[in-house]
Amino acid sequence: MGAIVFPRRDPGHSKRDKVSDDWTAALPREKTQVFQTVVGRWECTYAMMSVALDEALSLRARGELVCARQQVSIASDLFGRLSENIICLCDTLAVRGKKLGRLPAVEPLNTKFFRGNTGQSAASWNGILHHVLFGNRARFFHKLRILCETLEQMGREFHEAAGDISKGLSVQPADCWERLDFLHYDFNTCLRETEVVLKAFLRTLPADQLPALCAEWDAPVEPKHLRIKPRLSRASA
Repeated sequence: MGAIVFPRRDPGHSKRDKVSDDWTAALPREKTQVFQTVVGRWECTYAMMSVALDEALSLRARGELVCARQQVSIASDLFGRLSENIICLCDTLAVRGKKLGRLPAVEPLNTKFFRGNTGQSAASWNGILHHVLFGNRARFFHKLRILCETLEQMGREFHEAAGDISKGLSVQPADCWERLDFLHYDFNTCLRETEVVLKAFLRTLPADQLPALCAEWDAPVEPKHLRIKPRLSRASA
């Protein structure tokens, strides 16, 4: 009788399954409430920013440039506010994650989900290092760092492009408008990636540490105003 040969399981496939399971499985009630509170605030600001940018694009198409510039300025302010909020949360995850014995598995950023050069370059670099680094801990911290650096860089680019449009300084305004559209698309990708990381982190976080984490975010179970902590240091791009 011949030997039974069992198919080898692809370890990469196993990690993808784990990440997918962490995202689709339900969190305990207290953690679900915290997750929904934090993400709900992000979604509210993102929706307002998207509406402002869409309105700006529509006004520009109709030739109402003064109003379009005003809407771009609003979108830029909201873009910066939300990116800073997400970066502060990622910083908190990184600091608290160093104290945990186990961290969740993460998947690298996918270049196919980005349209601009900044996002695609970040995703490419994250993908390379993801396969060089060993263990969930190093990959988890590297992905947080890449997300923070990418959001910071995109925030600067959006602010610069929006400023040139608002002040009428752009030599090629069509390029600036296209850049805003690309940055908006890529920001959405980073937002969704952060939501996945956040949920996976909450799943691995011991229940008794949840109140302390909420206090750092100023995000208790019952929603209230979120104080955005200033970033003390700027990560290098």
